[in-house]
Amino acid sequence: MMTSQAELGAQRKYFQSGPLTLSYLDYGGDSRHTLLLLHGTMNDARTYEGLIGPYEGWRIISLDQRGHGWSDRLRDKDYSRDSYVEDVANLIRNELGGQPVTILGHSLGGINAYQCAARYPDLVQAVMVEDIGVEISVDMSFVEQLPERAASLQDLRDALMRTGVRAIGYFSESVVHDENGWGFRADLQGMNVSAQQVTGVWWDDWLSSTCPMLLIHGRKSFVLDLDQAERMVARRSNTQLVVFEDSGHSVHTDDPAGFVEVIKTFLDEQHSRKSRTP
Repeated sequence: MMTSQAELGAQRKYFQSGPLTLSYLDYGGDSRHTLLLLHGTMNDARTYEGLIGPYEGWRIISLDQRGHGWSDRLRDKDYSRDSYVEDVANLIRNELGGQPVTILGHSLGGINAYQCAARYPDLVQAVMVEDIGVEISVDMSFVEQLPERAASLQDLRDALMRTGVRAIGYFSESVVHDENGWGFRADLQGMNVSAQQVTGVWWDDWLSSTCPMLLIHGRKSFVLDLDQAERMVARRSNTQLVVFEDSGHSVHTDDPAGFVEVIKTFLDEQHSRKSRTP
């Protein structure tokens, strides 16, 4: 049975990254080894909630990235690659003592993770990337058709379906309910801007870091194909690939038990490697 957030004693905390106030969840854990979790587009710090209990020996931190969750929205829509990565670096430097961390990132969080490793190698000791590539083309313009709030959860799901979105379950992860109705705890008007900044070819970032890397791919993903995933691993040393044949873009929800086992194995390998280091 996996440990709940309450049992782990998660605390919501805040810090400054430039002009923004960003939020994160500190799940605790009495360890000098830190696992930093980064969610995908329109999700938030609770993305991996319910899957973190087995990672004993790690302090677990989960960030609400800019424009998501309880972190600030951006009036100027600054969702640039540099700004996302700088937020992660500021969290590590200012809240986590500047000690190198291991990062697990899904989709948007995955590219932020491997770009942070490339640009700040002293802050990142290993990276796990869930289903995002290096040759990326993303169209999130459909979010501009979504209501800020809907009268019911079904109305919100219907609005998603009308846009032609296939991954209803993925976007449902970020749904919230408040006094104004059902909606998303994300800056809807900024998500397409964010996606446009993710679109590009990022081989230089992928190849320039040297830390251990794990790439997790869902064979039925609409974001990453197997050919690209295999090329990413073939071209970068110190990199592993795990393919989930029956999963899509969100492996952690399609096969949670298998996902946890793969993550745990990789983390255990990092512990073993560090214990052998003089």
